[in-house]
Amino acid sequence: MHTIREAEVEGKKVLVRVDFNVPMDKDGAIIDDSKIRAALPTIEYLLDRKARVVLMSHLGRPKGKPEEQYSLKPVARRLAEITGRIVHMGSGCGDAKSRAEVADMNPKDLYLLENVRFCPGEEVNSPDFARELAAYGDIFINDAFGCAHRAHASTAGIAAFLPAYAGILMENEVNMLRTALEHRESPRMAILGGAKVADKIGLIRNLLDRMDIILIGGGMANSFLKAQGFQIGRSICEEDLVDDARNIINEAKSRQVEFILPVDAVAASEVSGQAETVVVNINSIPSDYLIADIGPETIESFKKAIMKSKTIIWNGPLGIYEYEQFSHGTVAIAWAVAESQAVSIIGGGDSAAAVQELGLEGRITHISTGGGATLELLEGLPLPGVVSCEW
Repeated sequence: MHTIREAEVEGKKVLVRVDFNVPMDKDGAIIDDSKIRAALPTIEYLLDRKARVVLMSHLGRPKGKPEEQYSLKPVARRLAEITGRIVHMGSGCGDAKSRAEVADMNPKDLYLLENVRFCPGEEVNSPDFARELAAYGDIFINDAFGCAHRAHASTAGIAAFLPAYAGILMENEVNMLRTALEHRESPRMAILGGAKVADKIGLIRNLLDRMDIILIGGGMANSFLKAQGFQIGRSICEEDLVDDARNIINEAKSRQVEFILPVDAVAASEVSGQAETVVVNINSIPSDYLIADIGPETIESFKKAIMKSKTIIWNGPLGIYEYEQFSHGTVAIAWAVAESQAVSIIGGGDSAAAVQELGLEGRITHISTGGGATLELLEGLPLPGVVSCEW
């Protein structure tokens, strides 16, 4: 990738794609501003070099038309609070009024365009809309790693009209994840959780070539357990992927990859905070119960594997993490990863949230801001937002 450090930005209008898709409560207040803060190194780098900085982002899924609940106005206010700078807020994207405001802005100020997904050309990667966006800048910086897997006008299409460079966040994310994949000091481990095998089947196959140990938990483990003949009660299971799961287990064995599945579980009568629970061997799941978390023997098995690993990639919770009584497996593994001596990469989503809630982020080598982008990069797929910065 060509990076921001190669760009001549002084005195230039620099259009920066950031990922300000922050969570908000029902009253429109920002719950977590970490995505805004993650973009600050790139923003400050440009301002320090006297660039005129124009920011663009999406928020939510407004389906190509303005919806007040998805306005970036609260983001502009929070960005102003964090940076101590004036943040001008555009009324739209590609309109003459906002282009005139950008032309007149003070170089020390920031300008944030309104939600790019208010425009129907964004998600279909319209060349016309990409050209309209390009009119705001002389240079394009893509710093939205969390959106890098989307071939949208503001993440990829715009590179056809402006010189494109990776921002500091984008560069760090890509370099860290690629380093983790190529790091050759063994043992190398992947911990994979979450609900669905379908979301990660390509990832697992790619990791079979790169990892020495793979731990599987969460709802996706159920398909692998069923593939081995275990009865899993009322647990979720992707029946159409059981054969794929069986093939992956066999492939791991043939490649001498240690493929570790749960040996016991916390089973529950229902998914609720008041559900009856029981810890049982994986051979003894009651027919009217479902698997809600990994059990204590599995936790110890996973921890032993973690302690001997030199590189760890983790994506996805190991139980129904939203409920405290089903979060113990995820919490225990978060502590184990934090206490290990391994290079550790947390791949966004609920596993990253768990680490942050426990205050362990300082003990993890890298916590990715991406969700789908992280998974697709680890799967070995080209990311349009990354490709746009490669000349």
